Amino acid sequence: MASQDVLSQTTRLASSSALLQVLFRVVTFGLNAFTLRYLSRELIGVVNVRLTLLYSTVVFLAREAFRRACLSGSTKRNWTKTINLLWLTVPLGVFWSIFLGLVWLHLLEVPDPSVVPHYQAGVVAFGLSAIIELLGEPFWVLAQAHLFVRLKVIAESLSVVSKCILTVILVVLYPQWGLYIFSLAQLLYVSVLVMCYVIYFVMFLGSPEATKKSFPVARMTALLPNLVEDETFVNWKEARLTWSFFKQSFLKQILTEGERYVMTFLNVLNFGDQGVYDIVNNLGSLVARFIFLPIEESFYVFFAKVLERGKNVKDQKQDDIAMAANVLELLLKLVLLIGLTITVFGYAYSQLALDIYGGSMLSAGTGPDLLRCYSLYVLFLAINGVTECFTFALMCKEEVDRYNFVMLALSFTFLCISYFLTHWHGSIGFILANCFNMGIRIAHSIHYIYDYFKESTYRPLTGLLPSPFLVLVYIMSGVITGFSEVFFCCNKGWMARLMHISMGALCFAATIITMFCTETKLIHFVRSQFLSRYMKKGT
Repeated sequence: MASQDVLSQTTRLASSSALLQVLFRVVTFGLNAFTLRYLSRELIGVVNVRLTLLYSTVVFLAREAFRRACLSGSTKRNWTKTINLLWLTVPLGVFWSIFLGLVWLHLLEVPDPSVVPHYQAGVVAFGLSAIIELLGEPFWVLAQAHLFVRLKVIAESLSVVSKCILTVILVVLYPQWGLYIFSLAQLLYVSVLVMCYVIYFVMFLGSPEATKKSFPVARMTALLPNLVEDETFVNWKEARLTWSFFKQSFLKQILTEGERYVMTFLNVLNFGDQGVYDIVNNLGSLVARFIFLPIEESFYVFFAKVLERGKNVKDQKQDDIAMAANVLELLLKLVLLIGLTITVFGYAYSQLALDIYGGSMLSAGTGPDLLRCYSLYVLFLAINGVTECFTFALMCKEEVDRYNFVMLALSFTFLCISYFLTHWHGSIGFILANCFNMGIRIAHSIHYIYDYFKESTYRPLTGLLPSPFLVLVYIMSGVITGFSEVFFCCNKGWMARLMHISMGALCFAATIITMFCTETKLIHFVRSQFLSRYMKKGT
């Protein structure tokens, strides 16, 4: 597949995934607002922090390394061996579910049954849901490698909608069921997700479309573990790369979910405060993650396909290097401007957003300061996602192994800083520790990218340097909206709130207009790659 075709399909995947993440976040956001009126903060804290952490940890440790290893390189490979390797995620998931389930049941603090009933059933259900989801891993990797955009959108949309409908029905009719509600909804979610992939491949394999695309798998039995005559069961190169990524994924999970591990294992916040933290966290990441995560996942595939892992810049095809450098520069500029926009405007509108969403329960305490800090954290998330997706797509096995030692030291430092900052400044300490963590990871990735391109004429890191005039507009917008918050928000009536919103709208419009005037290359990239297919649909 030509590099330009890969870029086109990757941006299509990223934009579709972004829309999907909008759905996820909006639905979760609305679901939290709804359930707050029927259920206790403690119950929401146990579900959204304690049980979701169990599920995400099992799934991440069981499959993340396999995904990164099996999505590297070309789609022209021995898929039988790759599929055999991917099925190893299931027994690995069973092991982690049992081991971590016992930890969650016997070593961690058990919630008060009168406030959070059926905790044991919830642990079992969320662990089982992780195993069910891993049954669809070979299907997911095959679809992702061949850029099946519509399949991912439909499967994840149906599963999320099914989960939310069941949750709402049970919360309204049987609120006394407690964790049974979320356990059944979680099991339905993963079952629908896996069945969508299975049904699609049952219909797709052997069809004229599959034949036309020369799809490497011809029948459903080929998606099950199969022995290869006179050959090894798995591709040992992929297996060794998987092991390297596995050691890294263990550390990355600690860094990604570090604050939840500290909350869960060290009891620095009670379950009610954990619930509030999670709600604010969802609000803070509502805009950020639905853009950054799809970009990171999709362009990891792009860089892994266009450039060969482990080769330096001189040994790559120069046309591919030129395209990769240009795309990396523009991606960095794109996420930087999105992050700066959220940081600047998030500071002045955090209290208003929380007051509208959850009333005084969220806006009267530490919620506004927590959300303001999260707005800054979004900027770190933005840059880290793109720099790491390029770095991980290019690192050879030895470089991945070396990076694991960096992650090990960073993991220990992060947990220590999280613990002390939380004792010093409550839940805000988690956000500050995450900013420190992301800053170190960004520095490492920038150093790698600089070294990679230093022997070429390309300088993609210039994408981190916005126009000076645009920076000036950001500063002015921050000052104006800051004063607007002092004078108009948030206990002076709806007319004052509307004035505050109007001031923000004017500053935002000025920022966007300046962006269009100063960042023309980026605007062309977004229009031609991300928006072109939607424009074509509308004409």
